[in-house]
Amino acid sequence: GHFSLTYEASMTRLFRHGRTETVRPVSVQSCAFVHAMDDSSVPPETRRALLIAAGEQHQDNYRNAMAGNGVDRHLFTLYVVSKYLGEDSPFLSEVLSEPWRLSTSQTPYSQMKLPANFKKRDDLCAGGGFGPVADDGYGVSYVITGESKIFFHVSSKHSSDATDSKRFADRIKLAMREMLDLFNVRG
Repeated sequence: GHFSLTYEASMTRLFRHGRTETVRPVSVQSCAFVHAMDDSSVPPETRRALLIAAGEQHQDNYRNAMAGNGVDRHLFTLYVVSKYLGEDSPFLSEVLSEPWRLSTSQTPYSQMKLPANFKKRDDLCAGGGFGPVADDGYGVSYVITGESKIFFHVSSKHSSDATDSKRFADRIKLAMREMLDLFNVRG
Protein backbone atom coordinates (compact mmCIF):
# COMPACT_ATOMS: atom_id res chain seq x y z
CA GLY A 1 0.00 0.00 0.00
CA HIS A 2 0.88 3.66 0.02
CA PHE A 3 -0.11 6.88 1.75
CA SER A 4 -2.43 9.24 -0.09
CA LEU A 5 -3.49 12.83 0.29
CA THR A 6 -6.38 12.61 2.74
CA TYR A 7 -9.13 15.12 3.46
CA GLU A 8 -10.94 15.26 6.77
CA ALA A 9 -13.36 18.09 7.44
CA SER A 10 -13.10 20.25 10.53
CA MET A 11 -15.70 22.81 11.50
CA THR A 12 -14.63 26.44 11.81
CA ARG A 13 -17.76 27.65 13.60
CA LEU A 14 -15.63 29.71 15.94
CA PHE A 15 -15.67 32.30 13.16
CA ARG A 16 -18.56 34.23 11.71
CA HIS A 17 -19.69 32.44 8.52
CA GLY A 18 -17.13 29.73 9.33
CA ARG A 19 -17.65 26.50 7.45
CA THR A 20 -14.86 23.96 7.22
CA GLU A 21 -11.11 23.60 7.11
CA THR A 22 -9.14 20.56 6.12
CA VAL A 23 -7.42 18.36 8.64
CA ARG A 24 -4.63 16.43 6.96
CA PRO A 25 -4.55 13.19 8.95
CA VAL A 26 -1.51 11.72 7.19
CA SER A 27 1.35 12.88 9.42
CA VAL A 28 4.85 11.73 10.24
CA GLN A 29 3.38 10.19 13.40
CA SER A 30 0.52 8.35 11.68
CA CYS A 31 2.89 6.98 9.03
CA ALA A 32 5.31 5.77 11.74
CA PHE A 33 2.42 3.93 13.43
CA VAL A 34 1.30 2.29 10.17
CA HIS A 35 4.86 1.19 9.34
CA ALA A 36 5.22 -0.26 12.85
CA MET A 37 1.98 -2.23 12.49
CA ASP A 38 3.30 -3.70 9.22
CA ASP A 39 6.60 -4.72 10.86
CA SER A 40 6.26 -7.87 12.98
CA SER A 41 9.56 -7.13 14.74
CA VAL A 42 8.14 -3.98 16.40
CA PRO A 43 7.01 -4.84 19.95
CA PRO A 44 3.41 -4.09 21.01
CA GLU A 45 4.44 -1.42 23.55
CA THR A 46 6.22 0.53 20.79
CA ARG A 47 3.20 0.20 18.52
CA ARG A 48 0.91 1.45 21.30
CA ALA A 49 3.19 4.45 21.96
CA LEU A 50 3.24 5.27 18.23
CA LEU A 51 -0.57 5.07 18.04
CA ILE A 52 -0.91 7.40 21.02
CA ALA A 53 1.59 9.84 19.46
CA ALA A 54 -0.32 9.71 16.14
CA GLY A 55 -3.61 10.34 17.95
CA GLU A 56 -2.16 13.29 19.84
CA GLN A 57 -0.79 14.79 16.62
CA HIS A 58 -4.15 14.34 14.93
CA GLN A 59 -5.92 16.10 17.82
CA ASP A 60 -3.44 18.99 17.56
CA ASN A 61 -4.01 19.20 13.79
CA TYR A 62 -7.78 19.14 14.31
CA ARG A 63 -7.67 21.88 16.96
CA ASN A 64 -5.44 24.01 14.72
CA ALA A 65 -7.85 23.60 11.80
CA MET A 66 -10.82 24.56 13.98
CA ALA A 67 -8.94 27.65 15.16
CA GLY A 68 -8.25 28.78 11.58
CA ASN A 69 -4.65 27.58 11.57
CA GLY A 70 -5.03 24.98 8.83
CA VAL A 71 -3.40 25.43 5.44
CA ASP A 72 -6.02 24.58 2.85
CA ARG A 73 -8.36 27.57 3.13
CA HIS A 74 -5.29 29.81 3.11
CA LEU A 75 -4.04 28.09 -0.05
CA PHE A 76 -7.46 28.52 -1.63
CA THR A 77 -7.45 32.22 -0.75
CA LEU A 78 -4.02 32.63 -2.32
CA TYR A 79 -5.35 30.89 -5.42
CA VAL A 80 -8.37 33.22 -5.65
CA VAL A 81 -6.18 36.31 -5.19
CA SER A 82 -3.67 35.08 -7.78
CA LYS A 83 -6.48 34.60 -10.32
CA TYR A 84 -7.89 38.05 -9.50
CA LEU A 85 -4.45 39.59 -10.06
CA GLY A 86 -3.85 37.53 -13.20
CA GLU A 87 -0.73 35.96 -11.70
CA ASP A 88 0.20 32.37 -12.38
CA SER A 89 1.67 30.44 -9.46
CA PRO A 90 3.42 27.15 -10.30
CA PHE A 91 3.40 26.31 -6.58
CA LEU A 92 -0.38 26.77 -6.23
CA SER A 93 -1.02 24.98 -9.54
CA GLU A 94 0.92 21.96 -8.33
CA VAL A 95 -0.40 21.88 -4.76
CA LEU A 96 -4.04 22.42 -5.67
CA SER A 97 -3.99 19.82 -8.45
CA GLU A 98 -3.03 16.93 -6.16
CA PRO A 99 -6.01 14.56 -5.83
CA TRP A 100 -7.65 13.81 -2.48
CA ARG A 101 -7.72 10.01 -2.75
CA LEU A 102 -9.36 9.60 0.64
CA SER A 103 -12.11 11.88 1.88
CA THR A 104 -13.26 11.12 5.40
CA SER A 105 -15.30 12.66 8.15
CA GLN A 106 -17.18 11.73 11.29
CA THR A 107 -20.95 11.97 11.44
CA PRO A 108 -21.89 13.19 14.92
CA TYR A 109 -24.04 10.54 16.57
CA SER A 110 -25.55 12.75 19.26
CA GLN A 111 -27.09 15.08 16.67
CA MET A 112 -28.98 12.41 14.77
CA LYS A 113 -32.64 11.62 15.35
CA LEU A 114 -32.78 7.84 15.49
CA PRO A 115 -35.73 5.73 14.39
CA ALA A 116 -37.64 3.97 17.15
CA ASN A 117 -36.35 0.52 16.15
CA PHE A 118 -32.70 1.58 15.89
CA LYS A 119 -31.49 0.16 19.20
CA LYS A 120 -33.02 -3.22 18.39
CA ARG A 121 -30.68 -3.74 15.42
CA ASP A 122 -26.91 -4.04 15.74
CA ASP A 123 -26.40 -3.90 11.98
CA LEU A 124 -28.09 -0.54 11.30
CA CYS A 125 -26.69 2.93 11.62
CA ALA A 126 -28.66 6.13 11.22
CA GLY A 127 -26.04 7.92 9.23
CA GLY A 128 -24.91 8.35 5.73
CA GLY A 129 -21.90 8.55 3.59
CA PHE A 130 -20.55 10.60 0.76
CA GLY A 131 -18.79 9.85 -2.46
CA PRO A 132 -15.11 9.96 -3.29
CA VAL A 133 -13.56 13.24 -4.41
CA ALA A 134 -11.16 11.59 -6.89
CA ASP A 135 -12.18 9.06 -9.54
CA ASP A 136 -9.67 6.59 -8.09
CA GLY A 137 -10.39 7.42 -4.44
CA TYR A 138 -12.69 6.61 -1.56
CA GLY A 139 -15.27 8.44 0.50
CA VAL A 140 -15.40 7.15 4.08
CA SER A 141 -17.67 8.49 6.77
CA TYR A 142 -17.75 7.01 10.23
CA VAL A 143 -20.12 7.18 13.17
CA ILE A 144 -19.05 6.38 16.73
CA THR A 145 -22.19 5.12 18.45
CA GLY A 146 -20.87 4.53 21.94
CA GLU A 147 -17.91 2.98 23.67
CA SER A 148 -17.89 -0.22 21.64
CA LYS A 149 -19.27 0.43 18.17
CA ILE A 150 -18.14 2.32 15.09
CA PHE A 151 -19.96 2.26 11.75
CA PHE A 152 -18.12 2.99 8.51
CA HIS A 153 -19.73 3.96 5.21
CA VAL A 154 -17.27 3.29 2.37
CA SER A 155 -17.87 4.39 -1.21
CA SER A 156 -15.85 4.36 -4.43
CA LYS A 157 -16.53 4.50 -8.13
CA HIS A 158 -17.20 1.21 -9.91
CA SER A 159 -15.58 2.73 -12.99
CA SER A 160 -12.17 2.69 -11.31
CA ASP A 161 -10.04 -0.45 -11.45
CA ALA A 162 -7.97 0.98 -8.57
CA THR A 163 -10.79 0.95 -6.01
CA ASP A 164 -12.90 -1.68 -4.31
CA SER A 165 -15.17 -0.55 -1.47
CA LYS A 166 -15.64 -4.02 -0.01
CA ARG A 167 -11.88 -4.67 0.04
CA PHE A 168 -11.29 -1.27 1.66
CA ALA A 169 -13.98 -1.93 4.30
CA ASP A 170 -12.48 -5.36 5.01
CA ARG A 171 -9.07 -3.72 5.53
CA ILE A 172 -10.60 -1.18 7.93
CA LYS A 173 -12.17 -4.06 9.87
CA LEU A 174 -8.83 -5.89 10.00
CA ALA A 175 -7.00 -2.75 11.16
CA MET A 176 -9.58 -2.16 13.90
CA ARG A 177 -9.18 -5.76 15.11
CA GLU A 178 -5.39 -5.40 15.12
CA MET A 179 -5.68 -2.25 17.24
CA LEU A 180 -8.04 -4.04 19.65
CA ASP A 181 -5.47 -6.83 19.95
CA LEU A 182 -2.73 -4.25 20.49
CA PHE A 183 -4.52 -3.10 23.63
CA ASN A 184 -5.59 -6.66 24.55
CA VAL A 185 -9.24 -5.76 24.10
CA ARG A 186 -11.61 -8.37 22.79
CA GLY A 187 -14.55 -7.11 20.76
